[in-house]
Amino acid sequence: MARTAMFSKFHFTRIFQRTTGISPGRFLMVMRLHRAKQLLLSTSLSVTEITHEVGYASVGTFSSRFSSSVGVSPSTFRRLGGVTPQVPVDLRPVPQPPVTTIMGTVHSPELDEDGDRSVFIGLFRDPVPLGRPASCTVLGRPGPYRLDNPPPGQWYVLAYSSLLEGPGYWRANPEDQDALIGASGPLTICRRPGSTEVDLHLRRMTPLDPPILLALPVH
Repeated sequence: MARTAMFSKFHFTRIFQRTTGISPGRFLMVMRLHRAKQLLLSTSLSVTEITHEVGYASVGTFSSRFSSSVGVSPSTFRRLGGVTPQVPVDLRPVPQPPVTTIMGTVHSPELDEDGDRSVFIGLFRDPVPLGRPASCTVLGRPGPYRLDNPPPGQWYVLAYSSLLEGPGYWRANPEDQDALIGASGPLTICRRPGSTEVDLHLRRMTPLDPPILLALPVH
C-alpha cells in the first residue's frame, strides 16, 4: 500500500494513522471483523468458514479477537441477532478515583432531519471505538449525557448514532449514510473529585472512519 501511494512505509503509516485514528494493520483487522459480523448475520456459514473467509488461519485467534472487540463470541453474536441486552464494558480492575463525572451534550448536525435516532456514548482508550468501553451510556436522542466514575487515565469520548428503525438499527456499515459519529479527546481523568465537560458534535461517517465493532443494545 505504501508503494502504491509512493510513500515510505513509515511515512505512509504515519499519514494513515493521522487520517483514520489507527494503524493500517488495526484498520484491516477492524474491516475483517466487521465483514465477519455481516456474514454471521446474513449467511449460514459456520464460524470456521467465516474465519477463513475474512482472512484468519486460526479459529481460536479469530474468536478471541472477535470477542474482545465486539463484546460477545461469534456464535453468541449470531444467536442474539447482532444486538445485546446490555453493552459489555471493560471490567478489569483499576485504581478507584474519587467521585468524578464526564458530562456534556451530544449535538446533531443542523441539517439532520432524518428522524429519531439512538446515540451510544462510550469511553475508550483509542480515538476509535475498539474493544469494550470503560464506561458507556445509550440515549434515545441527541442531548445531555453523563458518564459516572470514569477510571483515571487518558481517554476518548466517542459517540455513534443511528436511526431508530427496528432491531437492526445498530448494524452499521462504513458507507451507511444514516450513521453519525462524534469524538472528543484525549482527555485526562485525574484522581480528584469533580466533573469534566465534554460536548460531542455528530457528523456523517465516511469510508475513512472504521466501523464500530461493539455489539450494542436496542434502546
